[in-house]
Amino acid sequence: MPTHFHNPVAVHAGSGSFDRLAELTTGQRVALVTFPEARALGLVERVQAMLGERLVGIIEDVQPNPDVAWLAAVHERFWAAPGGCDTVLALGGGSAIDTAKALVVGTASGRFDELLALLASGKPFTPARRKRLIAVPTTAGTGSEVTPWATLWDAANQRKYSLHLDCTWPSLALVDPHLMLSAPAGVTLASGLDALSHALEAIWNHNANPISDTFAESAIAEILDCLPMLYSDLGNLSLRERMALAALKAGLAFSNTRTALAHSISYPMTLRHGVPHGIACSFSLPFVLGLAWGKDAGRDRVLRRVFGDDLQAAQARLQAFLQGLGVRTEFADYGIGQADAALLVNEALAGARGVNFIGANAGSR
Repeated sequence: MPTHFHNPVAVHAGSGSFDRLAELTTGQRVALVTFPEARALGLVERVQAMLGERLVGIIEDVQPNPDVAWLAAVHERFWAAPGGCDTVLALGGGSAIDTAKALVVGTASGRFDELLALLASGKPFTPARRKRLIAVPTTAGTGSEVTPWATLWDAANQRKYSLHLDCTWPSLALVDPHLMLSAPAGVTLASGLDALSHALEAIWNHNANPISDTFAESAIAEILDCLPMLYSDLGNLSLRERMALAALKAGLAFSNTRTALAHSISYPMTLRHGVPHGIACSFSLPFVLGLAWGKDAGRDRVLRRVFGDDLQAAQARLQAFLQGLGVRTEFADYGIGQADAALLVNEALAGARGVNFIGANAGSR
């Protein structure tokens, strides 16, 4: 069968890649979007030194899981700023990159609620205005530097919006493991598990292909081997580099497949139960593996290359990996009873990501 794989992001990866920022943005006016701790870590000063007067704006109060209540005013101030910029530089984890993706999409009115209305319609649209996007991850996990997707949260109304347009693909990603050395243990763990979920979700997926499989299999092998060691040795640059590359590969894999059931389960776990995203999308992986196994011969071949021929052993290995990192793997561990868990899973199977799962039809009966 013919295979199609598309990813337009130019990637510079490895130690020192961030040092190329100035030359790779020659002639561009840049606005920086980053997280609150970036200044104390010296990252804001570093960007200022590299870009000089071409750095025309800084947004440095990005919070985890950007909520529309906060983002609305930020978005409208950004587009109303005199002079503006050519490029938005996202420096941080998934929340900083998601925020930047929302900012590069401008509306005709300049109002953020116009963007939300377009997203709520579920219909494709061409933005009235746009900016160029550069993504520089400081965590190894989200893969957002090589995908077009951003998740915008509306906690007040218990919903989320998924943003993905041609202009929300970063034009450039700089993946430098030196920037990840400061990530604390909790962030390192959650982001690494997010990457593991991305890679597995790219396999048990209707949209999978041999190219995405290659990236996903390599990412899984590296994460299963590397993450426990890194979790107990956070200052190890070699392990940081391995995890950065594994997360990048996972991002490349799901950039073409999107995510599937585990991520669909994760959204209500985060919105309703407050479970951090990296944990919410990974705790159910052994359960979802059981639903995926035996549903598609081609996908089984890939899963067997990763885990071997024994489903129970595969689930046990994945469960032991997660529990060894302190992650609880049962719905009951999060205060969700059996009946409520069944309802949540059926709801997830019908969701925009759940339908990508190869076992969706069988799982929903």
